[in-house]
Amino acid sequence: MKTLQIALPIWVRAILLAGVFCIVAGAALIFYRFYTQPKTLTLAVGSLDGEAKQVVSVIASRFATTDSPIRLKVVNVGNVLDAAKEFDAGNADLAVVRADVGDLQQARSVVLTAHGVVMIVAPPGSTITSIAKLKDHTVGVVGGDINRTVVDVLKKEYDLDRANVVFKDIAPSDARRAVQAREVSALLVVVPLTERYLSLVKSLFREGPNLSPVLIPIDSAGAIADNKGPYESFDIPKGTLRGAPPDPDDDVTTLRVGYYLVANKRLGATLVGDLAKKIMSVRRDLVGEQPLLAGIAAPDTDSDAYIAVHPGAAAFYNGTQESFMDRYGNAIYLTPMVLGALASIFAAAWRFLGVQPIDETISTLDTLCGLPGRIRKIDNEAELTAIEEEVDRVLRAELIRSADREEGASGTSALIAAAHRLDNLIHQRRIMLAAKATASGETDLTTG
Repeated sequence: MKTLQIALPIWVRAILLAGVFCIVAGAALIFYRFYTQPKTLTLAVGSLDGEAKQVVSVIASRFATTDSPIRLKVVNVGNVLDAAKEFDAGNADLAVVRADVGDLQQARSVVLTAHGVVMIVAPPGSTITSIAKLKDHTVGVVGGDINRTVVDVLKKEYDLDRANVVFKDIAPSDARRAVQAREVSALLVVVPLTERYLSLVKSLFREGPNLSPVLIPIDSAGAIADNKGPYESFDIPKGTLRGAPPDPDDDVTTLRVGYYLVANKRLGATLVGDLAKKIMSVRRDLVGEQPLLAGIAAPDTDSDAYIAVHPGAAAFYNGTQESFMDRYGNAIYLTPMVLGALASIFAAAWRFLGVQPIDETISTLDTLCGLPGRIRKIDNEAELTAIEEEVDRVLRAELIRSADREEGASGTSALIAAAHRLDNLIHQRRIMLAAKATASGETDLTTG
């Protein structure tokens, strides 16, 4: 069964090639735009005073002005508990959370943004100097539900329910009034040890040159930290509240807990590794102008960390991030193979459609097959000789072309048959012309 052959004009083939080129170029452009398009991540953040939002806003602005491949969409949700809820609900890719607040099963740490220090503070001149002396007293918990876990840990460690210690939730704006009205005997707050927050704590009590609140130590901080929970033991340095005379006059043992920028564990390692790298770069470049960034640091990368570090961030901090060739080496190696396979598929489809280049042997046969009609009409020897020379030129050109390509036996046989037929026709026509010439001569002699 012969394959249908379609002799496409050159302009059609040119348009087809141009179309294929445009498709390939368009696909390459789309891939390039997709690859270079910045990835936008939603970040949920909240704090009672808005400082956490300021920190991430500085980072987000820096990303935008430096054409970073990662962009941050900052969503302010109120406080760290709300941020943890948004993150757990899947409404945010990232969140700034406190390690002891909310459900963080899907969270993996990227950077440590700050430490919150647990401070149990009594009014100046108070006789409550230890947790044991809180018996039968009320402690105001500034922040309410945010500090619920801290309260539960202290109750369990010191058996405060049996000591009749009552913990009462108090809004930050109502804390000073509650102390002055003696509704509470002490306050529990969790804040970073920065000048701003220390001033805030001192402002909750009576102020004066010789008046400073009393810091109540958490002596069992080490035992609490040993439980591998979100807390670690920490000593508030001497003179933290006042320098001269120093207050406290000695280090005070307490607990502290980390604030982390966390990412969903399903985010790609490469993306999160680049995010950690960019954030640490922003800290290095802007910490002199933005002191808020000073608290940013690498998280705990140990395997038993309370919030496990994201594999991408761990690779950055450990110096094991993949290089360009590590990431794309396989793709670079496989691309030529894939392109070769696609070319084979395209060629097979082209053959299936029966679209083949014009066979030059067929073109030569067409030329030769058109000669018999001309030969039969020739009435002189000169034209026969010209036909013979034309056949010789066509056959010679075909022999030269066939030397450069693999020719089928059927095509060669057809050419030979056509050449023999033409030779016979020319010979017969020559005999016929000679006979006519002889007959014409004899007629002339007879007439003469």
